[in-house]
Amino acid sequence: MEFLSPARLWLLILIPLILAGYLFLQHRRSQYALRFTNIALLDRVAPRRPQWRRHLAVGLALLAALSCILAFAQPKTKVKVPRERATIVVAIDVSLSMMATDIDPNRLQAAKESAKEFIHNLPPKFNVALVNFAGTASIIVPPTTDRSTIDRSIDGLELAESTATGEGIFTSLQALTQVPPDPAHPNDPAPARIVMLSDGKRTVGRTAQEGAQAAKAKNTPVYTICFGTDSGFIEMDGIRQRVPPDRAELRSIAEISGGQAYTAESAGELKDVYKNIGSSVGYDEVDKEVTARYAGIAMLFTLAAAGACIALASRFP
Repeated sequence: MEFLSPARLWLLILIPLILAGYLFLQHRRSQYALRFTNIALLDRVAPRRPQWRRHLAVGLALLAALSCILAFAQPKTKVKVPRERATIVVAIDVSLSMMATDIDPNRLQAAKESAKEFIHNLPPKFNVALVNFAGTASIIVPPTTDRSTIDRSIDGLELAESTATGEGIFTSLQALTQVPPDPAHPNDPAPARIVMLSDGKRTVGRTAQEGAQAAKAKNTPVYTICFGTDSGFIEMDGIRQRVPPDRAELRSIAEISGGQAYTAESAGELKDVYKNIGSSVGYDEVDKEVTARYAGIAMLFTLAAAGACIALASRFP
């Protein structure tokens, strides 16, 4: 535990001093009782009462004093604060292989649903951009906090031929240039991540490794999520074609750019993946004063001590 005014903790020395004084008085009380020779008269004048009530009241009072001193020293703790300028580019592969049904209902639909769920779990002030890629890559939605626009655009994604994975990364980096500047820090780039949902297997355009190197140079890790199983297939003109995912290529993108590579054989498995991504880009740890917390604890101990004193003063049979 850390404190904004640690010098005030010297007051804690009062706690053992008060405790020592209480123990001394208890000892004197017992010595006085031993010197009183007429025990029968002593019982009538000062009948014995359970000692634990007195000890409980004193203990609660000391705990209240301890909490007050801690509150007076202004304790602080680390809390996670969302980065309001944090930006995540969601790049979704819409190539024909994403129509494979090895993930229910198919790879593309699973990617759409999990992407929307991820976006809605982000802090409201996060910017989100949407990029799709097949034979070419396009910025569908530039960085925005409007989640409804993102949702509608994701629902409207349609399949197309070929897979330009590298172009998807380059276009995602281009989308990041459209993040609104921070008036307080206009020269500081916004913290950003690229989340690429794909089954891999580049067929056209610049290589995925070139895109990953460009992302690394921009300090923008790419998190890849590989969809599909080795048994996946699509049917084109009545011909069945196997479309196993290219896990190695997507893993290479993540490793080069400084991100992480994941696989998902069902939409449900993506929940934990997205939590990790959102935490890595979206929060700063800052100091927060928690004086009120300890003041509240002190109040509870004070009320409890008062109740114990009332019980001690009452006459019980």
